[in-house]
Amino acid sequence: MLQALSIRDFVIVDTLELEFSAGYTALTGETGAGKSILIDALSLSLGARNEGDVTRKGHEKAEISTTFDIAHNQAARDWLQAQEMEVDEVLVLRRVIYADGRSRAFINGASATVGQLREIGETLIDIYSQNAHHSLLKLTTQRDILDAYAQATPLAKQVSALYKDWSQLHQQQLTYEKNASQFADELAELRDSTRELRQLEFAAEEWQVLQQEHVRLSNGASLLNGMEACLNMMSESDEVNAMDLLSQVQSKLAELQAMDAGLQSIAETLDSAVIQLEESSRALNRYLQRSELDPERLAEVEARIQAIHGVARKYRVKPEELPDLLDQQLARMHVLEGFADDGALAKQVQAAWQAYQQAAKQLSAQRQQAAKTLSQTITAQMQALSLKGGQFAIALTPGEAAAHGLEQVEFLVAGHAGVEPRSLNKVASGGELSRISLALQVTTASLGSVPCMIFDEVDVGIGGGVAEVVGHLLNQLGQQRQVLVITHLAQVASQAQQHLQVSKSEHNGTTLSRIRGLSADERVEEVARMLGGLQITEVTRNHAREMLKLAIH
Repeated sequence: MLQALSIRDFVIVDTLELEFSAGYTALTGETGAGKSILIDALSLSLGARNEGDVTRKGHEKAEISTTFDIAHNQAARDWLQAQEMEVDEVLVLRRVIYADGRSRAFINGASATVGQLREIGETLIDIYSQNAHHSLLKLTTQRDILDAYAQATPLAKQVSALYKDWSQLHQQQLTYEKNASQFADELAELRDSTRELRQLEFAAEEWQVLQQEHVRLSNGASLLNGMEACLNMMSESDEVNAMDLLSQVQSKLAELQAMDAGLQSIAETLDSAVIQLEESSRALNRYLQRSELDPERLAEVEARIQAIHGVARKYRVKPEELPDLLDQQLARMHVLEGFADDGALAKQVQAAWQAYQQAAKQLSAQRQQAAKTLSQTITAQMQALSLKGGQFAIALTPGEAAAHGLEQVEFLVAGHAGVEPRSLNKVASGGELSRISLALQVTTASLGSVPCMIFDEVDVGIGGGVAEVVGHLLNQLGQQRQVLVITHLAQVASQAQQHLQVSKSEHNGTTLSRIRGLSADERVEEVARMLGGLQITEVTRNHAREMLKLAIH
């Protein structure tokens, strides 16, 4: 449930702190007062794209914060847990939009992306705009509404995925059948090349080892001569060598320590150097003892390198890429052998088609059952919405298998008794379409899991007794879920349990919009204004009191 909304420096709002209650809340105000600002702010806090300059003039940034009670919203709690975010009974979404267009998002105080706001927002609020009825003319929208009413949306997504799987496999099968001869040639070439690569028995790590060994063997004489020279300079030379010089320095320092004990640390360091030099000399001796020129091994290494280079050049890859090439060719061979030997692809296509057909038929059955119930429900709603004798029907026309299923879904309507229902986009007027859309929204929304619904002037084009029926429908919906309605009709607003008013005024040459909850007396004045305009008489006030009294009872 939406608990609170906080706005700072947004469009023409300087500061706004608003609390919401459960049930049905009406938001009213004069034209141009800024009723849409509330919807815009909520939408941005839920991850909507920032389409314009929303920061109040002269200010660096706009801030919007929404607070939700998610104690019983399992979908929201599951999403937070999946994102490894803090899960509590209260959820706070915050959006900061800077004057230069940049924005930042936060979920429970932690930095988040706008996409994450949008994802969790889908579990919190559904917003129905005043032009929502126009999308009702699209067949995809009609199909989605029926699937939602049938509680078959997950199944519809599964059907779509299964169709995609079958379609891809079927396309592969057609391609193979068309190019069977070419694939057979390719398979023969792959068998030859993989045989050659396997016989090479080459691993990527061998390449570096071979290169290092080749460098060492091809420079064997230079290495031995160099090592002997180093050993002579260190300790083996009969003339001056490093070991003799260090021994002389040790003896001299021993004499000098008698004169200055401070030389002891230097002598100790020198002792360590002598030890390390001795160890290095022994290591060089060991190296020389086990090293020898090996022309036979050098020839073997050079032959191996040439063989690897030859195969790499043949297949136009680097030597170290040969193992990967073998893996790729083996995988391709496996696919082609499956096609050629036992018809594996045909079996996969058949299995995928059967899985799709099974799910699609199940979806068709659910649609058929739901279409009958939904048609009866909306037909009954139409009678109450001054479409007496009108009829609503849903045509399920069998067609070619497709991602959306085995049939085309289309809404039909008859505006009067005795008239055959026809396609909604051909016969419904703007007013009729708006009323049918509202009936569908109210009917299907009661089945949804999103706890809060916002209707932005969906009652456009209706009035009188129809408006009163709409108010009753929204009131009924408010018994099940939280409903916020922006309306200009007194009959709709009077049915609400909570009433918020939007007003606009000037302060120091700046236009500001305010939203506040109305007391019982203030509500009478606002409903009277909606009934009678600027000149409010006592008769109008009495009418407003009567409407509110009847709504309460």
